[in-house]
Formats: sequence, C-alpha cells, structure tokens
Amino acid sequence: MNLGATIFSQLMDHLPMHEFRRCVERYAGSYKVQSFSCWDQFLCMAFAQLTYRESLRDIVTCLSAQRPKLYHMGFRSRILARSTLSYANNTRDWRIYRDFAQVLIGVAHDLYRDEPFGVELSNTAYAFDSTTIDLCLSLFPWATFRRKKAAVKLHTLLNLRGNIPSFLSISQGNLHDVNLLDELLLEPGSIYVLDKAYVDFERLYLFTQSLAYFVIRAKSNLRFHRIYSHVVDKRTGTRCDQTIRLSGFYSAHQYPERLRRIKYYDQETDRSLVFLTNNFLLSSLTIAQLYKCRWQIELFFKWIKQHLRIKAFYGTSENAVRTQIWIAVSVYVLVAILKKRFKSDHRLYTILQILSISLFEKTPIDQALTTIEQQNSILYPPNQLNLFEL
Repeated sequence: MNLGATIFSQLMDHLPMHEFRRCVERYAGSYKVQSFSCWDQFLCMAFAQLTYRESLRDIVTCLSAQRPKLYHMGFRSRILARSTLSYANNTRDWRIYRDFAQVLIGVAHDLYRDEPFGVELSNTAYAFDSTTIDLCLSLFPWATFRRKKAAVKLHTLLNLRGNIPSFLSISQGNLHDVNLLDELLLEPGSIYVLDKAYVDFERLYLFTQSLAYFVIRAKSNLRFHRIYSHVVDKRTGTRCDQTIRLSGFYSAHQYPERLRRIKYYDQETDRSLVFLTNNFLLSSLTIAQLYKCRWQIELFFKWIKQHLRIKAFYGTSENAVRTQIWIAVSVYVLVAILKKRFKSDHRLYTILQILSISLFEKTPIDQALTTIEQQNSILYPPNQLNLFEL
C-alpha cells in the first residue's frame, strides 16, 4: 500500500541506515556538525547521481524547488546554499562513503551469488583492471599523472556473477596498476582474471601460496622451457596446452613452481592469445572462456562513465573527488540491489532512466518499474551491444 512516500524515499529505504551510522561514528563524521548531516550530504549526492546534475548550483536549485517534499524524502536539514554542500564534500571524511559502499557491495553479492556469467563454473571468478579518469592539471594539481595532465585511476575487482565490484581503490594516475595486487585479499579457490599489465611473477606467486588461481595474458618475451604437452582438440580453438617452468633468471626465482601455458586462436578477432595459469584442473577451453569474460570489466567502466557522474566533479579537492566517486559506486550497487529484489527484467540503464524522471512521484516503486511500456525491441535492436544483462 502506498502511504504517500516518494520514489526517492522508497529507494533510500533499501539502504541499511544502522550501517551508515556506524560508518559516520567510525570516522567522527558528526563532529561539530550542527545541521547538514552526513546523511543529508549522501542524499544530495545520490540525488545528483540519479538525475545527472551538472553542478552544485544545479543540485541546490532542483532540491530547493521541491522544498515541501524534502522532509518526506529523508532530508532533515534545509539546503540553504551550494557552499554548504561544497564545504561538506571538501571536509567530511570520504572513507565514510567508502565503507558504506562496501556494505552495499556485501548485500549485492548475497543477492547475485548464483547469477550465471557464461561459464559453467563452481568457483567464484573475478576480473581485475583499472580505468583512468582524466582531470585538468590546473584544477586538480594533487592528481599527478603526466607533466601536463592530471588523472586518477579507479582500480576495480569485479565479481563476474552479477558484475558487482568487490574491491575498489582510487589512486593517482601515475601509480602503476600492478601495485594494486598488493591490496587484494585473495580468496582460496577463487579465480582472478588479469590482463598482461599485471605480469609480475613475484606477486603472482602469492596467488599460488594463497591457494587462489589466476588466468593472465602472457607477454611475448616470456622465457620458459616446456615440461609436458597435453593433447588438445584444435577444433575448439586451442592450439597448445603445456606444462612449463620459467627459465628467466629473475622470473624463475620469483615463481619457482610449474605453470600452465595455453595458446588459443580466436576466430572472431583473428588473433592468437597466450594465457598463463596455475590452474591445472579446468579445461583449456574453459580457461579461454574465462579470459573472454574479462571484457565485462571494460563494459562496467564504460557503463559507469556514461551513466554516472564520475567524469565531471562538483569539487576540486581530493576529498571531494573521492567522496563523489564512492557515492556514485553506492548508487550503482543500490540500483543493482533494487533490480534483484523486485525481480525486474529491465536493464540497469532502463531502471536508472525510470528513476531519474520519477524521484518526486508518490508511486510504489515496483509499480513504476513494471508499468513502463515494453519497447526494448525498438530501443535495443538485436545487433546492438548490451552492456549488462543485469
């Protein structure tokens, strides 16, 4: 029964408020705060993400126009000026919103635990990569990247079941991707799919010692000697499946165990790919299919850059940038949770479109998601690439 709650309020009801209060208390987010709380700040920034507001002035103007509804949407203080929101973004500890995003990620993982992802596999599979967000050097001097360019990197460990990020880290643009392997908490039995930029045998050996598996592209200058060649069916695209040992002076000391080398020919792209893995149980075709699923993380980066506000920022300080990115991640995960809980067949982008124009309406949110006209055959022709089948 609809009791007059707006769609925005119903959406925020899916957030665990007690966990948010814990995050605020953990970093003293309420210290010397008189009116504009961390929760009000989160609601403002979430509203900006859902409606794709252009600036702080845009956010404040839109919310002020709906002043009579703000209390029922969850706001407990008046949005007086954009300086209020700007000061909060610059001074409130961004780790509050990082920890809260991790809470939502945990909820989403439970919902998407049994989600198929194209490979028949009982193990948990992850893809790890990064994307660069370009910034203006004169406005963001702290984000060092190149001599005349600033940037930050968003490093993401994506769970291939449901395309939910399990680990995220924001770094300056000049930090090499391979260093982020040190921050991963490796899960025994899980499979991590990596690009060849992460070839560092000392770090990869930690996967083996942690009883975790990796699948990674091999570099062309790899030095090794073959121990055994397995029989392969070349009709599947597999050209060779070898057990090898590294023979380079440094690599042999950094990774003293045996490895598996698989060469695969992809007919679609007319390319030969060479993979290295420490998994000797899965078939060579499954290894190739796992690496093909790594493309999901590229689509994830493309999706959030297109449909969330993480390429243009409301503040120029490091704290403001990190706060905005983490709240954007929270909104993405919240929409994914909403989709699963209401068993909606719409894509995430479609749900985001519906929410963006109906946040102030007093309609049951499930009704808003189910009464939209089914025009997918027109909006999404069969030959168009689908970013996510969430």
